[in-house]
Amino acid sequence: MKRARFSEKQIIGVLKEAEAGAKTADLARRHGVSEATIYNWKAKYGGLEVSEARRLRELESENARLKRLLADAMLDQAALKDLLAKKF
Repeated sequence: MKRARFSEKQIIGVLKEAEAGAKTADLARRHGVSEATIYNWKAKYGGLEVSEARRLRELESENARLKRLLADAMLDQAALKDLLAKKF
């Protein structure tokens, strides 16, 4: 089954329909996603505008990159400590 990737604009549009009073089951059927997906979108993007959602995605990717850099640095530090402990 092909996984559909929705843009922030599309997700915000679906959530605005839900806020306007559309039923979650109807929205899910119309847009081809599960009800759980819509609830997850509400939890993540609820109350955001498109520009804020894009900024959120950028910050999440930057945070993931920084976490990888920190993990690499900590691994290098641990390896150097082990090396120094063996020499002396």
